Amino acid sequence: MRPRRSARVDPVLVQAVIAAALSFAHLHDLASAAGQDGWKAWAYPVSVDLLLVAAWRRLRSGRDRGAAWGWFLVALTASLGANIATAGLLDLQHVPAWLRILVAGWPAVAFLGGTLLAHTPEAATEPGVQPDSPLQEPASTPEIAPTAPRVPPALVAHARKLADDHRARTGAPIDNETLRTRLGVPAPLADAIAAHL
Repeated sequence: MRPRRSARVDPVLVQAVIAAALSFAHLHDLASAAGQDGWKAWAYPVSVDLLLVAAWRRLRSGRDRGAAWGWFLVALTASLGANIATAGLLDLQHVPAWLRILVAGWPAVAFLGGTLLAHTPEAATEPGVQPDSPLQEPASTPEIAPTAPRVPPALVAHARKLADDHRARTGAPIDNETLRTRLGVPAPLADAIAAHL
């Protein structure tokens, strides 16, 4: 007979759950104090945490680490800022206007970060061909052109403004590298955006 394993609680996991719950509550309290009541106050901590998770997953994948670190730090600043603001340093009965503006503007920031993190193309992998037997020739597979990444319409509209501004200033159409630099997106996404201009 196999010896029975006793259930053990992982103290690191317990600490992570406690820390997440406290941070979640601080974000809710700050959003509520800044005028976001009802379900909206609960949506703020979810939004911050989801952006943190999306950026962390991108960091773990090893792709676009610069953008991933940027969005991770934005979300971490929002979470840490709420923790500090609700520690008694801020009068939650009289929230300053600048903080109300930051809280009200957060959804747009989180949407942009989440969209850019979600729509960066995955690294292409070549499927290996496994023959049925050592004597059988591998079947030839037709080459499939990689699909272009999906481009959000709002990003195309913003790129058009940049392209129009570039043409007005220089008299020449914007090239893909300049567009990529101005938007801060990977080259494949910049090429896909340029195809819509």
